[in-house]
Amino acid sequence: MTWKLQAISAELAGQEISIDRDMLVGRHQAADIVLQSSEISRKHAAFLRVEDALWLQDLASSNGTFVNDTRITEQVLLKDGDIVQFASLKFSLLAPVADVAINSDLAQSVEAATHSPAKQMNDQGMPSLKERDASVELTRDGMPTNVGIPKPAPIPEGIDLNAKTAENVDLNEVPPVCQEAERETQKNTTVGLMTVIAIIIIAVLAFVFFK
Repeated sequence: MTWKLQAISAELAGQEISIDRDMLVGRHQAADIVLQSSEISRKHAAFLRVEDALWLQDLASSNGTFVNDTRITEQVLLKDGDIVQFASLKFSLLAPVADVAINSDLAQSVEAATHSPAKQMNDQGMPSLKERDASVELTRDGMPTNVGIPKPAPIPEGIDLNAKTAENVDLNEVPPVCQEAERETQKNTTVGLMTVIAIIIIAVLAFVFFK
């Protein structure tokens, strides 16, 4: 999680510094936040991160460290919107970006839930199951009473309900043409069989007489 320092002093206008760890503030090049001004001590102050909290400590600087125009002598817990000052250089402190993003996502989730279809249906007064069942009386068999049954459509004129339908047709009934063809086939088979038997008999007799 990252805190932000935004410069207020004219000589630092537009500068923004990120604080995501313990950081040393001073004029020395080894400092994490280098402020090139004669008013700033070589090791002026330090930001200390303790979990998600941010503290500021003055390091016995010559021109002092201030929080909201009050010079500090001990560690001070910082909060969003504090004015932090090193000598005459002022900065505005902003809360961690992660906290702002989480709060924004939470607000969007609440907004979505407020306008969800289920919420809209509930707002429109949809009756509960108990309320709807209470208005329906049941018979001993558990059937609802006072329920209208639609009448069947009228039968068109000229329609004979007793007429033979396709469902009543005997599917095993063989057409006359097929019956005739079957008889012809049986007849030809019989004639052929008798011819074969006659040939066999003649062959046997011929064999006996001419042996």
